[in-house]
Order: sequence, then structure tokens, then C-alpha cells
Amino acid sequence: MSLPNVNWNYPTSVRFGAGRISDLANACKSLGIARPLLVTDPGIVRLPMIGAAMGALKAAGLSAGLFSDVKPNPVGANVTAGVIAYKAGNHDGVIAWGGGSGLDAAKAIAFMSGQTRPLWDFEDIGDWYTRADPAGIAPIIAVPTTAGTGSEVGRASVILDEETHTKKIIFHPKFMPSIVILDPELTIGLPKFITAATGIDALSHCLEAFCAPGFHPMADGVALEGMRLIKDYLPRAVANGSDIDARGNMLVAASMGATAFQKGLGGMHALAHPIGALYDTHHGATNGVLMPYVLAFNKSAIEERIGRLAAYLDLPSHSFSGFMDWVLALREEIGIPHDLDGLKPGIDRLDDIAHMAEKDPSAGGNPVLFDAAAARTVLDQAQRGALS
Repeated sequence: MSLPNVNWNYPTSVRFGAGRISDLANACKSLGIARPLLVTDPGIVRLPMIGAAMGALKAAGLSAGLFSDVKPNPVGANVTAGVIAYKAGNHDGVIAWGGGSGLDAAKAIAFMSGQTRPLWDFEDIGDWYTRADPAGIAPIIAVPTTAGTGSEVGRASVILDEETHTKKIIFHPKFMPSIVILDPELTIGLPKFITAATGIDALSHCLEAFCAPGFHPMADGVALEGMRLIKDYLPRAVANGSDIDARGNMLVAASMGATAFQKGLGGMHALAHPIGALYDTHHGATNGVLMPYVLAFNKSAIEERIGRLAAYLDLPSHSFSGFMDWVLALREEIGIPHDLDGLKPGIDRLDDIAHMAEKDPSAGGNPVLFDAAAARTVLDQAQRGALS
């Protein structure tokens, strides 16, 4: 199938298709951005795509700046430095470019560019988001280069508080970028492991949203179709990084995952956040390692629902065990480790991780009570590589 070029207005304005990055300057102008700050990470800033984008912006008469001091797990200091650069350059909008780290940092920079309170005052707790001045949030254009976090359509950023060694979710409805450019050509050449790790992250978003309690049929439907796309296209994208159809469909699936998890997440993310904060692991790979163990822990509450999912995915067995078999086979096929030691040797602060997981906002979306004892049970199994 040849991918079309199309425009969508759900969940925000999305410009999808190969080569759509050529729309970047027009996207800026449509939002009234004349002096954008392009925010990305140190790895991407060295790639030809950034030079090409900066050249195109300049040719269109836009005065663009560049900021790339962003860690793989972005920290508060990255946001502070980005805001300083934003103000020093008299910028009037942000282009968020890259994987989850670049997108999350960029969104937080746009958000904080016009705020007077500290970043941590806007953590996703209760109605803390109402503390923000909405007029002080700069317009955002998002350009994802990995198919994983879906941060391009998210209303939050995950930022590491280095003082407390905890990942915090900073939320505001206006974190949602005004325009998203999904161009699969920008993901060509992504290493196999990053393709696999970001792809399994997209699966974790769809899966945890689908399993989260509560009534949200729209999120459930988006999550279901997102998982079908991942089943069909993630192995292809990993096997052949130049498969433009697979790359394009995975970009869509990633955005669908972040759209769906407005319903909620769960134990995978509640554990992945502290593991990433303490051990600097890749977020997507961490979710992938934890996935079967959290599924097994939640079986009593999700077995019937997972059976319906297995049927939708047309798996050989329309059952919980059939779905689990598929997850295990997919992880092995694309190279996701089976246990915590395969993720990163030396993950041993299990009690600390379990208590941090209990406090993580994602824990509340788990279909079974996910307190410290539950988290420790899952961690023990993930450390041993045993599903019982």
C-alpha cells in the first residue's frame, strides 16, 4: 500500500505523509510564529535533517534558533536552560523535534516560557494545572522522529527531578501541540533497538489504556486499532528500517497510544518511571521488559477483555494465554530483554522502586490495586524472569 498524504484534526491538527516536513515553515506561519526555537536532543542535532529544517525556515523568512541541551531522560535543568535560550532569542514559538525526550523537554520549555512559578508546581496532581497562566504558554509544533511515546499528541511531559530522583508528570491541557507533522521519512535509519524499544512503548500505551478501568469507549477503540497496527508493522519496521509503510503506520500507532492513554496507564509505567529515574534505562525498553509480568499480575481483572483483544488481533488463540504468547514472541523477535538484568545489570533497589511506583500517578490506572507490595511482586518476577 502506498501511504497517502492527509490532514487530520483529531486529537489535534496532524499533517501525515512522506515528505510532509516540507510544511514546517507554513505550519509556523499559520500559528503566527516568526521566531521559532527548534528544540531537540544532542544526537539528532548533528543529523542532516536539522540543518535542512533550519535552512528551510530561514529561506521562508523565519528567524529560527536551536536548542539541544536535553538528556535522554530530560531533567528540570534542561527545561530551565531552554527557557533561558527561548527568552534570550526573543522567540515566539517552539518546534519540538525528536523522540520522547526532545518532545517532552520542548513542550515543557514552551509551557514554562511564560510562567512565574517553579516547574514542579505544575505536577499532575489534582488541579495543580490551574496554577498556570494559559496566556504564557507558547505555541508548539511537534515533529516526532521515533514511533513510541506519542508525546506529540500528549498533554503532559515527563521530567526528572534530580533532587528527588523521581520522574514527575507535568500537565496542562495546552501542552498539546497545535500542529503535528508525522513524516515517516524522518524515521528512516533509526537503529533497530530504538525502533523496537519505542515500538514496544507504543504497545504499552495502547495496552494499558485498553486495560485501565473506567468507561471510555473512544479510548478503547483507538487503543485496539493502535495495537493492530503495531502487530502488523512493528516487526516489519525492525526488520527493514527503510520500509516506509511500516514506519508510517508505526508513527500513527504511537500517536494513537498517547491519544488512548488519556483514559489511564498502569503498573508498567508506574514501575518504568522510577526504574528510569534511578538507573537511566530506556523508557520504552523498560515498559517492554515489564509488560508480561504486569499482565500476569492483572490477569484476574483483565482476562475477558484481553480475550476480546486477542480475537481482534486475530491471534491463533482468542484468550489471555494466546495474547501472552504473542507478547512473549514479539519481544523475542524484536530483541526486547526478558528480565531486568537483560535491561540493565544491577537493578537491585527493588524496595525503593516499589515504594516509588506506589506513588506514581500511573499506578492509579492499574486494573488491580498497585501498591508497594504489588509492585514488589512484579519486580521479583521480572528480576527472576519468571511469570509465576
